[in-house]
Amino acid sequence: MPAVSGKKPRCIRAIDLGTSGAKSALVTTSGRVLGCEIEKFPLRLLPEGGAEQDPEDWWKAVVTSSRKILNRRLVPAEDIVAVSCTAQWSDTVPVGTKGKHLRNVIIWMDPRGSGYIEDITGGFLRIAGHGIGKLPKFIRLTGGIPAHSGKDSLAHILYIKHAHPDIYDRTYKFLEPKDYINLRLTGYFMSSFDTITLHWVTDNRDIARVAYDDRLIRISTLDREKLPELGRAVDILGTLQEGVADELGLEKRVKVLIGAPDMHTAALGSGAVRDFEAHLSIGSSSWLTCHLPAKKTDLFHNMASLPSAIPGRYFLTDAEIYRRFEKTVARVPAGSDGVLFTPWLYDERTPVENHLLRATYCNLSLCHNRAHLLRAVYEGVAFNTRWLLKYVEKFTRRKLPSIRMIGGGAVSRAWCQIHADVCNRIMEQVEDPLMSNLRGAAFIASVSLGFINFEDIPRCVRISRVFEPQGKTRDLYDRLFEEYLALYRKTKRICARLNKSLTRTAHGGSP
Repeated sequence: MPAVSGKKPRCIRAIDLGTSGAKSALVTTSGRVLGCEIEKFPLRLLPEGGAEQDPEDWWKAVVTSSRKILNRRLVPAEDIVAVSCTAQWSDTVPVGTKGKHLRNVIIWMDPRGSGYIEDITGGFLRIAGHGIGKLPKFIRLTGGIPAHSGKDSLAHILYIKHAHPDIYDRTYKFLEPKDYINLRLTGYFMSSFDTITLHWVTDNRDIARVAYDDRLIRISTLDREKLPELGRAVDILGTLQEGVADELGLEKRVKVLIGAPDMHTAALGSGAVRDFEAHLSIGSSSWLTCHLPAKKTDLFHNMASLPSAIPGRYFLTDAEIYRRFEKTVARVPAGSDGVLFTPWLYDERTPVENHLLRATYCNLSLCHNRAHLLRAVYEGVAFNTRWLLKYVEKFTRRKLPSIRMIGGGAVSRAWCQIHADVCNRIMEQVEDPLMSNLRGAAFIASVSLGFINFEDIPRCVRISRVFEPQGKTRDLYDRLFEEYLALYRKTKRICARLNKSLTRTAHGGSP
């Protein structure tokens, strides 16, 4: 692995703020995770699809997990040279001038601002549901356009502006989760080029100089002064505030990186950093993505190349229990004896955007048991990956011969093999797949401080095992995949009718 000759080994305190908890880890500058601690926090699901968390719960979890990892005494405190945070993306925290949050955070699952997106992107003549008057400007400048689902940061801010105008007026800055944690660490209000993307108010054409665009600000109806200043993910934000350094058990001189969201750091932590090298993350949500050399948009399948955590590069957006499941899944033949599962437990965004979709089991009988249901879940997620893979390869104009798997789902060898068989692609199981976000956050700090270069990252990430497609399942999975797509076509209208109450937005909806 790359190392800096003659220098004492150093470590990064990496923080990963997810939907269910905070992880704090010690990671060497070459990407080896020495240890990790997790602290959980609650999620509040509200009427009209609302999904919120308390930012104070976030901070308490960060401090508690950080103290736990410190108490393990894996390295001397003086060897920790930086803190680098990554976090869930497209959450919105309104904070006052002193950095205190003014209400619960609205997280990425929350669609209550969808009606306000319609107000600013709609029109009489439409393409993919967007008015043709504003669509070209959004696409040309940002590479995309606000999602109909209302789950982007812009929609969250508009929801607050209209449903809670007193909060909006008192807000000094609207921050993403990573930027809120960085504020608590350093006292500075700042975001990064990649993080701010889903506000849809930046000109991304010059990837080295992403900046707010006055035209998009006017269309969005946001106030520019309520948005944070921007920098690169690898820029140093500052050092720890004195009281915070004591809370975390670190020295005040420790540097804090601006950092990047979880999708971006996951890409780095997977080792897939060269153009068109793909990674698949299976966790509380799933995605398939890669880095790209140029800006591009597929409006019809909700895909775009947006700023990456790597300066000057674009990025295609869109656990133990698994080991216990291995034997259960193995008892059931490929195809789950005809049971199909659609994994849309909280809607779908790519390759189709539909916030009313819900999960279903299809073709159940008394001949099936729990093992069939479990394997059908594994296969259903893999079918969804195959569906997305089709459009990712169209987008990149090339076949992706191999895909690196990370996240909790990648712990399961059975799930890796099922993905290889369903997608007919080589799947590479990354070592310590649950640590990929933390590893990626640490890489950002390592590059910033000069310990490694981005080109070194592939050599720093090991592959535990390679899974080749098994030809004997090819015809079966091809047939079941067609039925999976048919199931989507047949059930989407049923889901729309059953969940029509969710089409009501914050216009008079529940706060």
